[in-house]
Amino acid sequence: MQKAKRYFNTSGPNIIKEHYTLLRSDLVTRGEEMVKRNRYFTIWAPRQTGKSTYFQLLANQLREEGYQVLQISVESYFNAREDYFLRRINEQLEKQTSLSIAPRKISELEGEFSAITQGKLVIIVDEIEGLNPELFGPFLHSIRQLYHSRLEHSLKSVILVGVSNIVGVVEDHASPFNIADNLEIPYFTEEETFDLLHQHEEETGQLFEEKVKAKISEITANQPGLVNGFAYQLVERNKGKQVIHYEDYLEVEDWYLHKVIDKNVANILKYARKFRPFVERLLFTEEDIHFDIDREEIKILHTNGLIKDDPNGNVMFWVPLYKKRIYSAFYPYTNGEKQYFFNRIENFFDLVKGGRIDFEFLIQNYKDYVKRRSFKAFREKDPETGEYKSMREAALKYSFETYISLFLQHIEAQSYTEPGTGLGRSDILVNYQGQEYVIETKIYRYPLQVQKGLKQLAYYCNSINIYEGLYMVFASNKVPVKGISEGTQEIDGVKIRVYIVDYDEEKDF
Repeated sequence: MQKAKRYFNTSGPNIIKEHYTLLRSDLVTRGEEMVKRNRYFTIWAPRQTGKSTYFQLLANQLREEGYQVLQISVESYFNAREDYFLRRINEQLEKQTSLSIAPRKISELEGEFSAITQGKLVIIVDEIEGLNPELFGPFLHSIRQLYHSRLEHSLKSVILVGVSNIVGVVEDHASPFNIADNLEIPYFTEEETFDLLHQHEEETGQLFEEKVKAKISEITANQPGLVNGFAYQLVERNKGKQVIHYEDYLEVEDWYLHKVIDKNVANILKYARKFRPFVERLLFTEEDIHFDIDREEIKILHTNGLIKDDPNGNVMFWVPLYKKRIYSAFYPYTNGEKQYFFNRIENFFDLVKGGRIDFEFLIQNYKDYVKRRSFKAFREKDPETGEYKSMREAALKYSFETYISLFLQHIEAQSYTEPGTGLGRSDILVNYQGQEYVIETKIYRYPLQVQKGLKQLAYYCNSINIYEGLYMVFASNKVPVKGISEGTQEIDGVKIRVYIVDYDEEKDF
């Protein structure tokens, strides 16, 4: 195995000689064509999508085509004064090109750039949302004037880069920035993620197990920053190993879920808490919510990479890792209920027979607990108002997950929550002495819904080569259960055991 010449980058734009890099040539060509048409346009995408790397690649290509390129970030310019902003523009212009300007006011930018008539200049302004709002309007006005006379001077294109879709901010009847001239930077495709990982395999001889590649792609939704982050951690933790295995991946996943302090995750959690009722609707119900970017909670959660629109135009979770972190952050850890779960069980290993978990007794014990204790302890209250912060649906799922996790801990089994990118559905994968099970929880609404859930569970089990599933259906006394009953059935080769947990809706909440 060879020593790595390059590595997976986790901060800032990629340097091709130092970092494993996807050149994304088709995307670069699209940007280059817009510049050649003298367009002024925006590049926007949520954080960690590789924008910085992209416009670095674009700038390099433009320089090869004879353009002079000024790149400047205004991320920390929220309180910047006008003179500082203008001085930094000129400093970077002189450093990166052969040009120089000397404006004393933003209103003079138009005249300064209009006076440059030789050559072709492109300006790329990164993190445009970070610019002092008092300067943004005058700056945009100057660009607007330059756009209208762009055939008479050298400033052929201006590209504004940000994490928000800034078209709505900069668009008016005279603005050069309009919907048609917005270039989105998509996440990697699964194939691109595999290609990036293969660069390391080819250069070093160290291999990623195929399941590891698939799990990285799945949990990150191919978000470039997270793909690189997972790959970097796996390589750094497993130096000298010929093959990086699934067990190695699970250690890194656990680190991301429970240990790392990551600014992007922290940002996601901040906004998830701000819009907690909305996010919990996504976590614990299967309600279709139309994706409307004008709704504040949808715009902000989308901008920060938590949600996107599905093929039907409804809201869906985007990155499973973020969904897991939010689920964990909302989880009620210290409610004192654990002591009541197993007061009739002396030896937990009595529930293991022939190396298999006795789910029949285990689930019946949980049902008895529900009748005795209800779900109230699993609803989080606001200490100031005394009002519940969490939804009723959350209490049902948190209750069972706490219960099953405690049992598995006693018998030294492992469990992993596997939320997909859709809404509501969440699977628990259980591994005990090499035997694996999938448990899905569902809140009964109507017959078609639970039947659809059965088929989804069977499909998921087949996709991960596990052929036994448990289907937990919570059923309120206010809704008569039809179309499903307790028992075992086989669907598409998967044996699914159905359990119905009855509860009194008024008593339990």
